[in-house]
Amino acid sequence: MTRPTISDAAVQAKTGRVWVEWFKLLDAEGAAEMTHRQIAAALSDRHGLSGWWSQMVTVAYEQARGRRELHQTSRGYQVGVSKTMPVPVDTLFTACEDEASRRRWLGDEPITVRRATRPKSMRITWSDGQTNVDVSFWNKGPAKSTVQVQHSKLADRDEVETKRAFWRGALTRLADQVAK
Repeated sequence: MTRPTISDAAVQAKTGRVWVEWFKLLDAEGAAEMTHRQIAAALSDRHGLSGWWSQMVTVAYEQARGRRELHQTSRGYQVGVSKTMPVPVDTLFTACEDEASRRRWLGDEPITVRRATRPKSMRITWSDGQTNVDVSFWNKGPAKSTVQVQHSKLADRDEVETKRAFWRGALTRLADQVAK
């Protein structure tokens, strides 16, 4: 059984129940025979959960019941990596947006930037043409920011681990580059 990544205390504070209570309730309501969409709708309609919490409880239930693996989504697998750096968010965003700068830390991956919203996010089609990379930037103060990368539509758990290692290395190189 996969353990939920959100604590019992956090889920109870936001939903009024701990994980085991949600899982028992969903079992009693026949969720084992429902689709993902049906479970999420029941959580929203019958139990008043927000869209986000409906999805979180549904995914945790599916993982707990062996219907979904960790990092698995309806469109494959995904992995996220983040790093906080001692630079302003604009500096971090520019290092990712500017092609020459990006090549120094990312390499020669022929990516397609579909959309960039300064200094908040970038949406990228990866070099394989099949997977997506969503990059988010967070201002943590005048000289501190975080970049979060989520690589999605991955084929399997092995690819999750390969991309996790790749992105950890890339973000370490980015941090070294912007610190100079």
